[in-house]
Amino acid sequence: MMTDVMEQSGSPIRPGQPAVQGTEPAVATPPADAEPAEQQTGTQEPSASARIVQIRERIDAIDHELITLWQERAALSQEVGVTRMASGGTRLVLSREREILERFRVALGADGTQLALLLLRAGRGPL
Repeated sequence: MMTDVMEQSGSPIRPGQPAVQGTEPAVATPPADAEPAEQQTGTQEPSASARIVQIRERIDAIDHELITLWQERAALSQEVGVTRMASGGTRLVLSREREILERFRVALGADGTQLALLLLRAGRGPL
């Protein structure tokens, strides 16, 4: 399933598309008729519920940063490819891709490899 992220301008950003400079992903705000805290957090205990909300706010901020960094990385990677090909180089440098895959695998294990594959695809497109 592919999820589109909406720019503030309302245009969708799909994984692998370069970000428009100066734009940031839209951050969802809860509607005025939001669910009660128990349904949002899964607990009736007020201090636990408040802590969960606080943690989730930080998670949402991290997600925002990750999306912004993902878009920046994809745009930079695409620029590298265009520059390389314009100078007569190859579309891909497999040794560089292997280096990135290994870096993510060492740091994050098998999930890191999958994440690196997605990052590489976002920058260069499908093989």
